[in-house]
Amino acid sequence: MMIRRLVQLYAGLFAFGMSTAMMVRSDFGLNPWDVFHQGVGDRTPLSFGTVVIIAGAIVLLLWVPLRQRPGLGTISNIIGIGLAADFGLWLIPDIASLPVRATMLVAGIFLNGVATSAYIGAGFGPGPRDGLMTGLAARTGRSIRFVRTGIELTVLAVGWGLGGTVGIGTILFALTIGPIVHRTLTFFAIRPGGSAGARITE
Repeated sequence: MMIRRLVQLYAGLFAFGMSTAMMVRSDFGLNPWDVFHQGVGDRTPLSFGTVVIIAGAIVLLLWVPLRQRPGLGTISNIIGIGLAADFGLWLIPDIASLPVRATMLVAGIFLNGVATSAYIGAGFGPGPRDGLMTGLAARTGRSIRFVRTGIELTVLAVGWGLGGTVGIGTILFALTIGPIVHRTLTFFAIRPGGSAGARITE
C-alpha cells in the first residue's frame, strides 16, 4: 500500500506542476496563488517554479504559530510542484493559436483538479497553502470558506498588482476546480486497507 500511495503522491504533484505550466502558457489567467507566483517571478530573476518553492516554504513557516504539523506530502508539495512547473514551462512553448490556448486552459484546469485529488487522496498531509487555510480557520473560529476566500483574494490582488495574469481562466478555475476535485477525490482516496475509492467528506 505504501508504494501505491507514494506513486500516487508524486504522480499527482508532477501532474499538478504540469497543469500549472499549461495554464501559464494558455495566457488566459491563473488561479490566485499562481497569479501571485507569476507576478513575483516577473519582478525578480527567479523562475516561476523557484517562486512556487520559496513561497511554499515561507507559508510553511506560518504553520508554526498555528501548531500545524507537516507531513511528507507537505514537504514534497513545496518542492515537487515547483520543479514540475518549471519543467512544463521548459517543455511547452509559447502558443499563438487562440483555439490551442483555449484547449490548453481547459485541459490544464481539469488536470489540476485530478492531480489535486491524487495527491490529497494519497494521505500524506496537505500542501502548505491548504494547511495555512485549515490552521487559520481552526485558530480564528472562522469557516474554511471564509478563510480561503480571504487568503486567495489577498494573494490575487498582490499578484495582479505585480503583473500576474488575471482573466477568464482565473474565473473558470474558481468555478470548476471544486466540482472536479469533488468528483475525482473518491476515486483516488486510499482506504486504510489499501484500496482506492474511499469516501472523503469535508
